Amino acid sequence: MKRFYPLILTLLSALATGCSGSAERNLSDFTTTVYSPTYASGFDIRGTEKDASTLITVHNPWQGGSQTEQHLILLRGKAKAPRHTEIQAVKVPVRRVVCMSSSHVALFDALNQTDRIIGVSGLDYILNPAIRGRSLCGEVRDVGYDTNLNFELLTALHPDLVLLYGVTGENTVITGKLRELGIPYLYVGDYVEGSPLGKAEWLVAAAELCDLREAGADTLRRIASRYNALKTRLDPADARPKVMLNTPYRDTWFMPPVQSYMVRLIEDAGGSYIYPRNRSNASVAVDLEEAYLLANSADFWLNVGGCNTLEELTSQNPKFAEVPAVVDRCVWNNNRRRTAAGGSDFWESGTIHPDIALRDLRTILGGGSDSTYYYKRLE
Repeated sequence: MKRFYPLILTLLSALATGCSGSAERNLSDFTTTVYSPTYASGFDIRGTEKDASTLITVHNPWQGGSQTEQHLILLRGKAKAPRHTEIQAVKVPVRRVVCMSSSHVALFDALNQTDRIIGVSGLDYILNPAIRGRSLCGEVRDVGYDTNLNFELLTALHPDLVLLYGVTGENTVITGKLRELGIPYLYVGDYVEGSPLGKAEWLVAAAELCDLREAGADTLRRIASRYNALKTRLDPADARPKVMLNTPYRDTWFMPPVQSYMVRLIEDAGGSYIYPRNRSNASVAVDLEEAYLLANSADFWLNVGGCNTLEELTSQNPKFAEVPAVVDRCVWNNNRRRTAAGGSDFWESGTIHPDIALRDLRTILGGGSDSTYYYKRLE
């Protein structure tokens, strides 16, 4: 029997060597920084020395989601998913993706990869021409929304991955069902990014899913270069036009925080936000009387809900007709590009192209013409 012992050791060694390329991946394997975002705070990408697999970690993907993390292992080569069901994994490149937000569609569009999208939520609110065109021949299906999500259709689409977004927390009904069906998912926290370029940087995460990391990073660099070239650098003593935002919702006026996406755009365009008191991480409710006083002290009024004319705006409250921005025709809305159902491209492609949104705002605050892409002046 002793003469067989070396042979057994040799066979075991060979088996171990042959299986090394197909070992399971666990979170502890990913210790190398692959991509550390420059502007975004909501994700990072790490790698392992064992193979080319990577790990996307999403941090705080919804408002109030502090200390929340989600992990998705991106398997490459012969690497295997971990047996632990709480750790999700998907083979890359993903070829069949369902997007639950129009901004997710924009991520893939920026990479010229919309052909990977086979399902969306709220097709009527998506403006992307490639998605709308492919929907006409059944290549893209509307899977429904939230509690009305069509899981039967979703299963029939055989997605590699579903991209989700959370408003105030995880939708455990949806994620529980997706786990039951064995469909991987990833929460995308682009909408909670305060930095315009941080919101756009999520395209690098989408690029990683498509195995196009360098192309994604290069696309972001070009967007950032254009944005920073447009960014207004004013002397502190220079006067900045004051900007009012939004309209009442059920007798309450919500004012965003100073570190929000929209306020950062306004400041980078050379404007001054009318309500700098909100230094929280969420919009705050302001009573109508205070909001009316704020509007009266503003030079410009932006993002006025569904209004398309000054008449529609003033019909909400006759007192609005006396606001200086209304009298001076300095009211602009970000719905120049929208679908028949009211979906706004500002919150679709605009999230990935803050350089174009910034150019619009510079034109508006500079008293320029109506040659804007996302915005239109109310008449």
